[in-house]
Formats: sequence, C-alpha cells, structure tokens
Amino acid sequence: MKPLRIALTKGRLEKKTIELFEKLGYNCDEVHNKGRKLIMNIGDGEFEVVLAKAADVITYVEHGVCDLGVVGKDTILENGSSFYELLDLGFGKCRFALAGRKNVDFYHGYGSKTVATKYPNVTRKFFESKNMDVRVIKIEGSVELAPLVGLSDGIVDIVETGSTLKANNLEVKDYVTDISARLIANTASLKLRKNEIEDLVSKMEAVTINDNNSNS
Repeated sequence: MKPLRIALTKGRLEKKTIELFEKLGYNCDEVHNKGRKLIMNIGDGEFEVVLAKAADVITYVEHGVCDLGVVGKDTILENGSSFYELLDLGFGKCRFALAGRKNVDFYHGYGSKTVATKYPNVTRKFFESKNMDVRVIKIEGSVELAPLVGLSDGIVDIVETGSTLKANNLEVKDYVTDISARLIANTASLKLRKNEIEDLVSKMEAVTINDNNSNS
C-alpha cells in the first residue's frame, strides 16, 4: 500500500511534528538530512512528508494530494476549511489578541474603529461577535507599526511573549482565541484510509496526553 502523505508547516511546527513521530518510534533521518529534497520518507516507508508554507498545507490537503497535514489553528481560522480537523497536537501554542497603545481604552467612544491585521477574516468574526462595526486594513509586514503611525486604532495579531508589543508601547486589550497545531485530514482519505489514519491519531493522542500530563 502506498504511504500516507502528510504536509507539514515549515519551521517550528515541522520540527515539533518530527519530534512527535520520533516519540512514536519512527525513523526520521531522511527529514533531518533533507538537503533540497521536497518529499521525504518517515519510518520504513509508512509515511511521506511534504514541507510547505502554512496556507499551502491546507491547499494540498483539500485537493487530496496529501492525506494529512499539520497546520496552526490560526491558518485554519483565517482560510476556512473543507477538511477534517482530527487532533489538537498540543504544541505551537499562542493566542490571537487585540492590542493597542498603552493607557488608551480601545473600546471607548462611539466612533468606528480601524484595526490592522494579517488576519482579516479572524478579525471581522471577532468584532462581529461583539456587534462592533470596524474598518479592517490588511497588513503584510509588522502590524505593530500601524497604530504607531496613526493608520489604525489597534491590531489583531498572534501574541506569544508580548515582548514586541512592550517594545513599541503597545499592550493587549483583549484576547481573541487560543491557537495550537492541529492534525487535519482530506475528507476522501479519511474514508478510504480510515483504519490507518485512526491508528496514527490514536498513537499521537496517547503521546500528546502523556506530554501534557508530564508538563502539568
């Protein structure tokens, strides 16, 4: 049978996912020594790994060229989904937050607010849940700059340590939602290769539960 193909988000999520596979006892040497390879094997050919940018992981899974993917919940929330979200992998934890200038009440006043973000869909849904009408401006670079130069009243962005906010005289005003890495599956693959995928999910689940218990 052909290997299950899994798309991994390049960078930290890739590294953490490979660590997870190694905890499950799979040989990941080919990934560690990938060089310029784009598709690599894990274990004795049970899995093929494809490395991609976060949004492309979703694209590959949705179109069925990859059976599974590992991607942050932030990307899922922003891009929507026509796939199954199988498991919270418990790593890559951070938060979406609304931030603005220190000592300025973002919610004060009756005028319409302007919010800069790399995640317009997440931002619109957040303010819709508060019945607030805001103007959303999409920024590709450092969103922290927008309120500093007067482009926006606040920003919605991913916050981990908050050090960049502090360095720029900004602070968290509200938390939007928690984020972590998720295992996703192509809808057809989940039906056609149900037993293999469920077996992998069970193994991953056992390891992530043990990791969470040991860290608590």
